Amino acid sequence: MINLTPVPKPAEFDSKASQPGNNWLAQNADPAKRPPDKWSPFRRYLIDGQSGLYAYGAMFCVPEAQVDHYLSIANYRHLAYEWTNYRYSSGLLNNLKDNHDDAVLDPYEIENGWFEILLPSLQLICTNKIPCHLRFKAGETLRLLKLRDDERIIRWRQSIFAEYQLGRMSLEGLRAWAPLIADAVERLNASSLSESRGPE
Repeated sequence: MINLTPVPKPAEFDSKASQPGNNWLAQNADPAKRPPDKWSPFRRYLIDGQSGLYAYGAMFCVPEAQVDHYLSIANYRHLAYEWTNYRYSSGLLNNLKDNHDDAVLDPYEIENGWFEILLPSLQLICTNKIPCHLRFKAGETLRLLKLRDDERIIRWRQSIFAEYQLGRMSLEGLRAWAPLIADAVERLNASSLSESRGPE
C-alpha cells in the first residue's frame, strides 16, 4: 500500500453524476434499491490522476479497475455520489473490501514507508513506521483485503516482478508498475552491495 494524492473532482461530475444521483436518492429511500451507477464514467479520472496505480495493491491496474466507495453504499448511502468518497481499486480488492468501510485504512491516509514487500516471497507486511494508533487498523487492512499473501495477489505481483527479472522491464519501469516491489529490489541490492564490500 502506498500514498496517493486525492484526485481533483472533474468539472462535469456535479452535473452528470452528483446532482442527478442525489435527486434519485431523494426519491428512492428504499435501501434495497441500489443507486444507479453514475460514477463509472469518471473512472478514467481516477486512473489518470493516480498514474494507473491503486493504493491498496500498490500496483498498476487498468483492465479491471473500478471506482471503490471507500465508505460503502450499503452503510453510507448518502455518500454514493460524493467524489471525495471515491477511490481507484481493482475489482478483486473492491470485492474483498465489500462493506468493511473504515475498518480498513483509507488509501488517502496511507503514508509511504508504512508497508513493505518481502523478497523473494513477495509478501506484504506492516512496518514500524505506521503510527501506533493505526497499527491494528493496518493489520486488519492486510487481513480483510488478503493483501499479505493471498495466492491471487501474489501471482499478480509475480507476473510484474518476472518482467523485471527477465530483463524486459527496467527498475524505473518496475517502480511505475509496482513501487513497493521496486523498493524491495533496491533494499536487496543495497544489502548485497554492503555484504560484498565487507566490514570497513
